[in-house]
Amino acid sequence: MDKLWAPWRIKYVSQKKKSKGCIFCRAKNKNARDFVIFKTKKSICLLNIYPYNNGHLLVSPLRHLSKLEQLTKEEILDLFSVLTRAQRLLQIVLKPQGYNLGLNLTRAAGAGITGHLHIHIVPRWVGDVNFMPAVCGTKVISQSLEELAKLLKNADQ
Repeated sequence: MDKLWAPWRIKYVSQKKKSKGCIFCRAKNKNARDFVIFKTKKSICLLNIYPYNNGHLLVSPLRHLSKLEQLTKEEILDLFSVLTRAQRLLQIVLKPQGYNLGLNLTRAAGAGITGHLHIHIVPRWVGDVNFMPAVCGTKVISQSLEELAKLLKNADQ
């Protein structure tokens, strides 16, 4: 039997309490530990620490809001500029063959974080879904978040 080594997942698996507060608001206010890839005046891009696929990024306005219609025109423009920059960085570092981009608005639509609007950008490769999710309910992610964050930040220089 092959063993999959993913030591960073133990923190999530053994977590008894969820962190309080909004992850996007916490991320914009601190600089350490940093899975924040970059920030602009109006938006933030960070690694999803529970990714669907390697390189899964979250792009969010800095302002805490939950509805698209609450965004100003400047925030919309900045958000899509950040999304474009994030995709460029992923292309440089991981060279995916495609992307899934998505907004899950409200719990009914699948949002895990409902109070702060965010866009998922998930890199995809032909054949990246194998038997593991179907048979074992497990997704294999073969790169640590720390390593990927460093590569993405360095690619933006």
